Amino acid sequence: MALIGEKEKKEIIEIYKVHTTDTGSSHVQIALLTERINHLVDHLKNHKKDHHTRRGLLILVGRRRKLINYLKRKDPELLKKLAKDLKIKLK
Repeated sequence: MALIGEKEKKEIIEIYKVHTTDTGSSHVQIALLTERINHLVDHLKNHKKDHHTRRGLLILVGRRRKLINYLKRKDPELLKKLAKDLKIKLK
């Protein structure tokens, strides 16, 4: 599975963290998953028959969907802002 580098991960956490030690809040997790999903989508554009990666991508999309649903219940305004920043379509 494609992983983002430590440098990119730290940058994303710095942008979306709520407090100084925040590394696992739902919006940080959504941002990290979005970065990984975008990377895999680019990979699959070049490697259309890579079904193992496609399955991994679907798992990540499902995980992100669960976090989005959770955030929709807890803080819908924050979700709207996050979706706009990450260019995610919401239902």
